[in-house]
Amino acid sequence: MTPTRDVVEMILEDHRAMEELLRLMRSTEADRRSALHDFAHLMVAHGEAERASVHPVLASFEDADADTVEHIENAHLQAVKVLYALLRVREIGSAEWDWRLQQLASATARHNDEEERTLVNKVRESLSRHCREELGAGFARTEADLLTARCGSVANVHRMVRTAAPA
Repeated sequence: MTPTRDVVEMILEDHRAMEELLRLMRSTEADRRSALHDFAHLMVAHGEAERASVHPVLASFEDADADTVEHIENAHLQAVKVLYALLRVREIGSAEWDWRLQQLASATARHNDEEERTLVNKVRESLSRHCREELGAGFARTEADLLTARCGSVANVHRMVRTAAPA
């Protein structure tokens, strides 16, 4: 059995993994397409795992947290839209690739920064270690299932963008 892990640690670990994948996408020596697809799967699975396990707990605290959760979910959707645009670029290393990659890096950095200052700190302040580990178990299950299902496929990201409420 896998030891339980704090959901905060898992969220931060995913953020660092996404940053590393963005670095690989910038490198002409890396398999940039593979890094993009790994990023897409991780970003989608991460966001959906948070929505399923962490957001409902935070939204139950008080109205301000519901607003924070809504803001984070909207920022995640905006990042998914930028991701979809990069997934559709045909030529890696082209001017369009570089521009879309820069847009994705900016959206990801902005979203991760906001999330770490708000959601992550609220979880740290409000929940016991035991509760964070319980959330971590749910987060890990959801994320693993989504990664196995290859949730960051172009078709799935397109579906997410198409079915999202207008922002």
